[in-house]
Amino acid sequence: MKKGIYTAALFTAFLLGNTGAQAQAGLKKADKEHDQWAYIDAISIYEKVAKRGYVSKDLLEKLGDAYYFNARYAEAEKHYERLFTEYASEAPASEYYYRYAQTLQHTGKETEAKSYYDQFVSKAGSNTQIAQIRKNEAELKKQIQANSGRYDQVNNLATNTQFADYGSYVHNNQLYFTSARDTGSLHKREHTWTGDAFTSLYSVASTATKDDKVTRLKGKVKSPLNESTAVVTKDGNTMYFTRNNYIDNERKYDSNKNTNLKIYRAENVKGKWENVTELSFNMDGYNTAHPTLSQDEATMYFSSDRPGGFGGSDLWQVAIHPSGVFGGPVNMGSAINTEMRETFPYVTETGELYFSSDGRIGLGGLDVYATKLDRNSNPSEIHNVGAPINGNADDFAYYINPTTKQGFFSSNRDGGKGNDDIYSFYESKALQLECIQKLLLTVVDSKTRNIIPDANVTLYDRLYTELGTSNRYQNDGYVFNNEFKCGEGYRLKVEKNEYTTKEDFVQMNKESGVTEHTIVLERVKTPVKKGDDLFKVLKLNPIYFDLDKYNIRPDAAAELAKVLAVLEEYPTMKIDIRSHTDSRASHKYNDKLSDGRAKSTREWLISQGIEASRLSAKGYGERQLINECADGVKCSEEAHQANRRSEFIILEM
Repeated sequence: MKKGIYTAALFTAFLLGNTGAQAQAGLKKADKEHDQWAYIDAISIYEKVAKRGYVSKDLLEKLGDAYYFNARYAEAEKHYERLFTEYASEAPASEYYYRYAQTLQHTGKETEAKSYYDQFVSKAGSNTQIAQIRKNEAELKKQIQANSGRYDQVNNLATNTQFADYGSYVHNNQLYFTSARDTGSLHKREHTWTGDAFTSLYSVASTATKDDKVTRLKGKVKSPLNESTAVVTKDGNTMYFTRNNYIDNERKYDSNKNTNLKIYRAENVKGKWENVTELSFNMDGYNTAHPTLSQDEATMYFSSDRPGGFGGSDLWQVAIHPSGVFGGPVNMGSAINTEMRETFPYVTETGELYFSSDGRIGLGGLDVYATKLDRNSNPSEIHNVGAPINGNADDFAYYINPTTKQGFFSSNRDGGKGNDDIYSFYESKALQLECIQKLLLTVVDSKTRNIIPDANVTLYDRLYTELGTSNRYQNDGYVFNNEFKCGEGYRLKVEKNEYTTKEDFVQMNKESGVTEHTIVLERVKTPVKKGDDLFKVLKLNPIYFDLDKYNIRPDAAAELAKVLAVLEEYPTMKIDIRSHTDSRASHKYNDKLSDGRAKSTREWLISQGIEASRLSAKGYGERQLINECADGVKCSEEAHQANRRSEFIILEM
């Protein structure tokens, strides 16, 4: 498909490109047209020269570039193939390996494309950013595959034309976009790079059908050159847009006689965009384009090929002060920018940055990528959004409403109506841009390793700022509603009655998922000393036996477990188990019954792991009554019950 005018600028990193001076005759004229980016003129002349039999390495490079920079990849491939076949011994510059690889990928020749990508890395050097990115090619292709298939209802807009239509921004249900469509003027202006008409800004209902009226924006945003890629402030009073260097009805040139791209501001005056002014950070001699705003409108992001970048075009940011004055541009760094092209940024209300690049592992041409910006505009991991947004064509100018999940993107893919078309879409599954961790905390007893389900857990950051609490044990752990940053560290405090309070530090995993962490609590040692009766210290319930029986009942075992826990806390403790009866029945009977019950208690503790040498047991019958209820004395049942008791006397600590 013939490439729309937007690609021209992208190959110096921007849409629309620069407009050049008049050319001279012959090959010299073609070279001049090429150097001034008038590629359509250059193609015509170079092709004529080639047909006359004059072919050189330089001619094939420039002819291939002229097609490549207009996204006419099939024609570019033909000339690059001749370049590498006929002039391989002259070693073309490294960028030609990359361009040839891109044309091969665009035409579906993945194996051959990989070979030339690898050769590019070899020639450009392993320290280049692209080389570093391509080291992870297999993993990144898996990422693309995982991110694909998240979009439904991808449709070519009914308002597209046979000309270039691209770029999208929605404000108050109006879609603002760029188009090279015929405006009905008597003289249709054409761009010397692409051969297409110059572009203007238009709007239409964001839900438009083919019957909806497309309106060219009114006011001073209609120049004889190119306008494109607009963004409107929330209040609707200000618009920032891209334009060739044209102000006050005057076209301006740089030292090379090129009219570069700049960003301008316009004010909404009764529905017309008036008072157009150039932004202060534009740079003569370089392109500055494609503005987008942060959620608070305090930062502008844009694309530029100015010095200080990493490649053909980079993403930059600039502060907008409350007074409306702009700060100095800051490059967004190598985490985003590559040696190739990064362009068409868009930032959502939730801080997600979408942009297009051809310097990363992708599906061919420009692909759309996404990342999440933190409060300092630092990006999270870069993700290719996958198919069907991306394909082997150029895909760019992505816009999405993070609430409705509806949006638009532009592409020069096959099957469109014109050079570039706008497509609508619905995102059915969000992309996980931030590396997010959930915390699943388990609290266990140090001795038994049993889960403690009712502890109180407090979460802090590194500086002990409280972030939340949890006493909800579910799904095998304590759950916090917080989402945690991957790789970050947090502090935890766990409190539970009868246990020592524990503080711990947890480091989150470095990939999205769940960090599991276990905290072990030590039981608080029961304060006891030699001579104490554990029955009284532990406030045990009476240990009951069935009538005339010695066996340990379940309710008795529950009480004895508390004695067992103390014996486990103090591994050198020795106790004497003493069983007593009331005065009723004979002395002989009571001695036998109490002694049997004492020894049965001892055996139960031994069965639970306590060494026999630590336990002694004896029945005292009715010989150690604690009240006056001896034989022949009439007493209440409650008084007799007081004499029926067990004692656990500490002999040694």
